[in-house]
Amino acid sequence: MTNPSATPTKSDWRILLRLITYVRPYLPHLIGAVAITLVVSALGPLRPWLFRHAIDAAVASNQWNQVLLFTAIIAATLIFHGALQVVQSYVLQWIGQQTLHDMRRSVFHHILHLRFRTIDTTPVGRLVTRATNDVEALNELFSSGVVMIISDVLVLVWILVFMLATDAELTLYALVVIPLLLVAASIFRSKVRKVYSAIRVQVARMNAFLNEFIQGISTIHLFNIHRQQADRFDAINREHTRLQLRTVTYYASFFPVVEFLSVLALCLVLYAAFGRTVGGSMSIGTVVSFLMYGEMFFRPVRDLTEKYNVLQTATTASERIFALLDEPTADQQSDDESVLPAQPIRDRIAFERVGFSYDDKTTVLDNISFEIPAGAFVAIVGATGSGKSTIANLLLKFYEPQQGRITIDGTELARIETISHRQRCAIVLQEAFLFSRSAEENIQLGRSLSIEHLWDRLRQTHPLLVERLRRESTFHERGGSLSGGERQILALLRALAGNPELLILDEATAHVDSETERTVMDIIEEIRGTMTIVSIAHRLATIRSADTIVVLHQGKIVEQGTHQELLARDGYYATLYKLQQFDRYTTVDGSAPTIETQRV
Repeated sequence: MTNPSATPTKSDWRILLRLITYVRPYLPHLIGAVAITLVVSALGPLRPWLFRHAIDAAVASNQWNQVLLFTAIIAATLIFHGALQVVQSYVLQWIGQQTLHDMRRSVFHHILHLRFRTIDTTPVGRLVTRATNDVEALNELFSSGVVMIISDVLVLVWILVFMLATDAELTLYALVVIPLLLVAASIFRSKVRKVYSAIRVQVARMNAFLNEFIQGISTIHLFNIHRQQADRFDAINREHTRLQLRTVTYYASFFPVVEFLSVLALCLVLYAAFGRTVGGSMSIGTVVSFLMYGEMFFRPVRDLTEKYNVLQTATTASERIFALLDEPTADQQSDDESVLPAQPIRDRIAFERVGFSYDDKTTVLDNISFEIPAGAFVAIVGATGSGKSTIANLLLKFYEPQQGRITIDGTELARIETISHRQRCAIVLQEAFLFSRSAEENIQLGRSLSIEHLWDRLRQTHPLLVERLRRESTFHERGGSLSGGERQILALLRALAGNPELLILDEATAHVDSETERTVMDIIEEIRGTMTIVSIAHRLATIRSADTIVVLHQGKIVEQGTHQELLARDGYYATLYKLQQFDRYTTVDGSAPTIETQRV
């Protein structure tokens, strides 16, 4: 994902136009809000015009009935203006909240379908920031920003119209300071734009750090590294504070400039009006109305400056949101390949000279070829980092191989539609993730599945466990109220609930006790033959009955065969097995053999 502080960004207007597309479903409401805004923007400048005529036609001539009439008209104008502003505010807020709802939903759904390569390389806190803080940063823009910018511009136009209609010469005096105002606004814009981009980066860093810190809090307590983590957070926090204070400095400097220019414009108007008033060529009402227009003219200018703050916050947040939305999803496949729906696995899954690397530098799988017959129990074993779990990632289409291909019954896996393929697969990971819900909800995951037969199967051997799991209405976060073995059993039940064609066990019993391991293996033996099972294991005792064992070492297949065949070969697998069984033997020269010396 791109870093807006490090790469050129799109035009602000292009980003705003893309944002406007989210408002399109509410276009009738927006048109109504703009119509109200047209009226509201005209009613404000109308008041000085009414005051001018009230002073000149009523007060100056002592016609109190005219005074009362103009007073009533001005009061009615104020009431009508206020009522329209209430309606305008409600409609704009409604449009804004509906638009944010749609955008937040769009971001969340996109995150759900991101490629795993993107998920693996993007901090969780950054993704959370996109769906929460960045979307919320658009709140004021959608709720009032865009339309109120239009309103302020219209107010300026109406003020100029009334000023020119009243006195063109005084209008020119009032507008003398505009070039200076444009220069100041341009300098202000260039400064603030960079700072807001840097602030968003710091917010993302802060969220990512907090997410990682909270997830690893037990490690921090265990190794007593509170001070180091606090120092790291303080550094991020200080930089964020420094950037925020810089924006405060820019605004604190710009607003007095606007105030100074507005006062300068009023002084010029008074200077020009003084002589004409003394000479009788200009009425008191005209002078008063022009002073009111001058004050009103710079008020939208100040408001537009505030809206620029909103605009910059929204633009920077939008850049980051659109950078995420532009990331390709897992189910986007090339147009030159016909996407096929998943079909039942009837014959075999084949790896044909497959090569893979996560970073395009370090080889994880190197030219491997093997087959997984339909309905077979195939085990993948090897040392840590040999590429076992990568095979599972490729089978589930989390990643695509850079070399070779994977086929199912002769059809290349890359051509098979991703969602339908994963619907026929299930996986049990080494660390089972459970949601803060009940056992049934964690197993079903929103699917309409009958799971009572799974409970009946488990109840035969673990009745107390079934009672305990079904008694808890909601587990702690990530299943923290359960033991590791209980989480693994629930994860296995969840995998089996959908009756998958392909079941992948990725170190499913690596961190469980012997009793839980025996329960898991008993369940697997019961379902054996009804589905294709791929077991990735360190503990070789759990895969001795596999139909085929594929032995990996440094990304290459070094052996294949059954348990007995591989032991008889006395090679790499035999060495791994003997080491796990704590067999003590020596070589001819009396030294203990190593795995490297046993490689085939």
